[in-house]
Amino acid sequence: MTEKISSKRGIYLLPSVLTTFGMFAGFYSIISSINGEFTIAAISIMIAMMWDTLDGRVARLTNTQSAFGAEYDSLADLVSFGLAPALLVYEWSLYELGRFGWLAAFVYLACAALRLARFNTQVGIADKRFFQGLPSPAAAGVIASMIWLKIWTFASFDSEVISLGYYLGAGITILCGILMVSNVRYYSFKELDSKKASFRFLLLIVLSLIILMYKPNIILFTGFFLYLLSGPFITITGLNKRRIEKKQSKPS
Repeated sequence: MTEKISSKRGIYLLPSVLTTFGMFAGFYSIISSINGEFTIAAISIMIAMMWDTLDGRVARLTNTQSAFGAEYDSLADLVSFGLAPALLVYEWSLYELGRFGWLAAFVYLACAALRLARFNTQVGIADKRFFQGLPSPAAAGVIASMIWLKIWTFASFDSEVISLGYYLGAGITILCGILMVSNVRYYSFKELDSKKASFRFLLLIVLSLIILMYKPNIILFTGFFLYLLSGPFITITGLNKRRIEKKQSKPS
């Protein structure tokens, strides 16, 4: 009986260890941001996303999901996808905007915390096909890939354009925060876990990885930004579909 219990506890350690790796990547991003190594900080957030994806998949595949794992994962996510991106975008450019800059970073951090708290209360209740609000890893991906791309700090720009870019960055940061706590629906891709992948789908993944390795900063920013825009599109499409169905169901 004792051996059986210890074996189970050993299995539950696996997703927690992966979560710890992700949190370490987020912590390393914070250290890199403080040291002014912004590209490394952005890449570290991407690495944290990889570990975050793995720990959830491993927990489901090995049937080692637990309340402790869910809470620990949320705390790690707050470090990697809340604090790390907020500090990164502030240290990189928002500090130039003074009070407005650090307020924009705080809005993002607070919204990430609220998003994660709401997610925990909806486990087992919400529709698994969709997320309610922009997922915090995707929001962090938008900010990290934007900075990795260095979208508004090209040396050829004059000071006025760069200053406008700072406000643009603050606007994107606040937008990511608002979308995290909104009721906008985002596709979760969790259905792919239970479906058999076709040969074409696997080929598409391989081709995507090849393209990603060619220009990772451009591809990642494009992908994350399109995902950010997909939520409002899915929500508006769903609302219009419901209105049409209601009209059709009404007796003439």
